[in-house]
Amino acid sequence: SFMCEVGLTLNAISYIKKHLHSWADTRKVPTSISNFPSTSYVVQEPYGTVLIMSPWNYPFLLAMEPLAGAISAGNTVVLKPSNYSPATSAIIKKLVEETFGPGHVSVVTGGREENRALLDQKFDYIFFTGSVNVGREVMSKAAVNLTPVSLELGGKSPCIVDDTAKLKLAAKRIAFGKNLNCGQTCIAPDYLLIQSDVKDEFLYYYAKAVQRMYGKDPLANPNYGKIVNQKHFDRLVNLLDPEKILFGGETNPAELRIAPTIMDNVTEYDAIMQEEIFGPILPVMTFTDIHDAEDFIISRPKPLALYLFSEDKAVQQNFINFVPFGGGCINDTIGHLVSDTMSFGGVGNSGMGSYHGQKSFETFSHAKGVLNKSVRIDTPMRYQPYTKLGSAIVRKLLK
Repeated sequence: SFMCEVGLTLNAISYIKKHLHSWADTRKVPTSISNFPSTSYVVQEPYGTVLIMSPWNYPFLLAMEPLAGAISAGNTVVLKPSNYSPATSAIIKKLVEETFGPGHVSVVTGGREENRALLDQKFDYIFFTGSVNVGREVMSKAAVNLTPVSLELGGKSPCIVDDTAKLKLAAKRIAFGKNLNCGQTCIAPDYLLIQSDVKDEFLYYYAKAVQRMYGKDPLANPNYGKIVNQKHFDRLVNLLDPEKILFGGETNPAELRIAPTIMDNVTEYDAIMQEEIFGPILPVMTFTDIHDAEDFIISRPKPLALYLFSEDKAVQQNFINFVPFGGGCINDTIGHLVSDTMSFGGVGNSGMGSYHGQKSFETFSHAKGVLNKSVRIDTPMRYQPYTKLGSAIVRKLLK
């Protein structure tokens, strides 16, 4: 909880406090010769009133980090935490009411009815984190008032392992990323594409890594998480194919727990490949040529994250240059999320807009460009009637 929620929130706030003065400063920019004599600068301006809608899987971090960005940019905020994490939502409401005046930041709790009521209001900016389907609804509601949006969504984030990867280390890092928060992480590796000749060795190391982290019986480990509610538990159980379970697969319906699971020999047509998993189930598919893995990813909706495990520099560069994804790691998982010096966000079906660090401030600010023109000199070329000499000068200046 501290590593993934409270600690990251405190780190984000500290980073904003350290750099906010320089981000908010009016920034002087060069002026084109055609506007001589004048000065040009960019002023950061708050949008106004912002609606932030946060999800249940990291209910504290994903409410507080965008909130920090929004108030640092000078906005007032209506914060709507998820109804699926009511205990955390109650804590957020208490903290906000103790810290901010009601005209500065307000928290609205509740479920779908409250969500619909909020989306029917006119806001100056909407920041939403959640599912693709709800993201579409948010965007359609925002379009009525031409309200700009940031959508932090999800999707099926691939993890690729080729035959040059350090398999034992890769297995440990993928097992961490996949099973963190019981797989309920928007940037978790969703499925594995692995070169066929190293698959068996990798899966052996993966199973060992899971056992080291959670023990031989993860369902008996009090530090292993659970699925958020019955609806999502039932959905995940229905994705399990007993004939393809290579490791794990055990469930505890009374506690909504599913053990870390490997499903082998999966095809793109299986049910588990038709939706984002959002649970501790890793489907495995193989390739013989790395270009086949690239083509498979490119042919599908653009993922929020991508993880490549390879020691081949050419392969690394090829994925960076030619495979679209929101963000990701080479030879690691999850780590790019925690960097304040890089923006985080999706592309295509996985979202639009980004935040973290300076980008959080910029997302909730309008960069207002201002030209301050001198009144001492007024160049005549732009006024009619146009002369040959004036036309020649304009053409020269605007080349």
